[in-house]
Amino acid sequence: MTIESILQANRDLLDERAAAAVLDVAPGTLSVWRSTGRYNLPFLKVGRKVRYRRGDLLAWLEARTRESGATA
Repeated sequence: MTIESILQANRDLLDERAAAAVLDVAPGTLSVWRSTGRYNLPFLKVGRKVRYRRGDLLAWLEARTRESGATA
């Protein structure tokens, strides 16, 4: 792994506040989703810190795209 790829990977890791901004939700909402397992939104634990990969957030949003009002 090169230094450039490591730096890019670090830029792609978002803290809870930044991840919440991407999803347009409150940071506390992400905390509730993690603790209850309400949504299958991938996250990483780094010590006590929680991080989200930008690509995972975008993929999660894409998977939630609907073409009709059906919720199933």
